[in-house]
Amino acid sequence: MILCAGEALIDMLPRDTDAGEPAFAPYPGGSVFNTSIALARLGVPTAMFTGLSDDLFGTQLLEHLHSNGVDGRFVAMSERPTTLAFVSLIDGQAKYAFYDENTAGRMLSETDLPTDLDGVEALFFGGISLPVEPCGDTYSALCGRAAAERTVMIDPNIRTSFIGDEARYRARLDRMLAQADIVKVSDEDLHWLMGGGAVPDLARKLMAMGPKILCVTEGSRGVTGYTETAEIRVPAITAEVVDTVGAGDTFNAGFLAGLADQGLLAKAQIAHIEREALRAALALGTRAAAVTVGRAGADPPRRDEL
Repeated sequence: MILCAGEALIDMLPRDTDAGEPAFAPYPGGSVFNTSIALARLGVPTAMFTGLSDDLFGTQLLEHLHSNGVDGRFVAMSERPTTLAFVSLIDGQAKYAFYDENTAGRMLSETDLPTDLDGVEALFFGGISLPVEPCGDTYSALCGRAAAERTVMIDPNIRTSFIGDEARYRARLDRMLAQADIVKVSDEDLHWLMGGGAVPDLARKLMAMGPKILCVTEGSRGVTGYTETAEIRVPAITAEVVDTVGAGDTFNAGFLAGLADQGLLAKAQIAHIEREALRAALALGTRAAAVTVGRAGADPPRRDEL
């Protein structure tokens, strides 16, 4: 089982009413939440650890997890409100305005951490949960507890407008990246993390922090997978883009599913992955993401759609 640990929220997506008035419609979302849904739809046993509200939006999120086959046993429920993300689309690219103060997800604490991870082979972290507190420290604590025995993948999915204390966030993220076996970043994320320079050089600099596999996505240019000895590029699949909401999250799920398909989720196997095994996982992530961008909102594919 893969445990996805991070935010679950409501994406308020722009729509038009029957009268032609602009409006927003609520859809389940959040980077890590989307990855959990995508993994389950690809047939991978998946669970979610997050903070959910008992309000109408939290109920919607929990029902969406259950209806897609995601195990909700690790979810921490509270009376705090649900995080909302109002989305605007500019040339198909999503821009977000977050409402997250004192929410069920934001206020997740170490007392909410699961005490029994039996059956969990790998954990996935990322998204807007990592730069904010106290939940950022909570997820960091879970990463530290799990990393010695279980595979850890991180996608920081940098949102600069969401970062209050950059120095504190960078320190937390540096600790987690050093504990991770797999890291996925966009080229923009990589430059934010490592500074200016050529992508391959920055990728090697990030890998020196500890990860065994690094995936760098570059939009229409595809993705490059790095290991200690290999550099493998998989081109993007041409698709008619409706919007990019959930595309990176779906790639993450497809990549992890590709490893699971080959029985390669264990830490020892990640450290010595062969070129073609890595290529296969990258390709599955790319195919899955290509389906998602052709749909409105985060609507990842099921296995039979690939």
